[in-house]
Amino acid sequence: MPHPRIRVKDAAELLGVSDDTVRRWIDSGALPAQKDDAGRKVIDGAELARFARQHATPPPDPTGTGSSARNRFVGLITKVTSDTVMSEVEMQCGPFTVVSLMSTESVRHLGLEPGKISVAVVKATTVIVEATAS
Repeated sequence: MPHPRIRVKDAAELLGVSDDTVRRWIDSGALPAQKDDAGRKVIDGAELARFARQHATPPPDPTGTGSSARNRFVGLITKVTSDTVMSEVEMQCGPFTVVSLMSTESVRHLGLEPGKISVAVVKATTVIVEATAS
């Protein structure tokens, strides 16, 4: 089964960079590309995945804590909504918003407030992956 072929603009969006940056990577040979039937540059999906893994540079973890959880997202707290018992904490982790529900006591104990750099840790036995139609 052939891998999906991804257009430059779509690859740029997935990697969080400009189309021009992807074209420079292609022109320098860092990212292999071919031409599709319409003559547009396309990138093999498996090659793009390899490139993304090799060039991923997450921000440093400010906690310096070791953890068995692999899914750690460094981000900025953007909103905290609390009542007397529970709180909702929103973080911006790169282009993604992560929302956590926790006790208001935990929010106070950790000093969570908008503008604080924090780490969202996701350790779950259930992670749902949805595929786009091809």
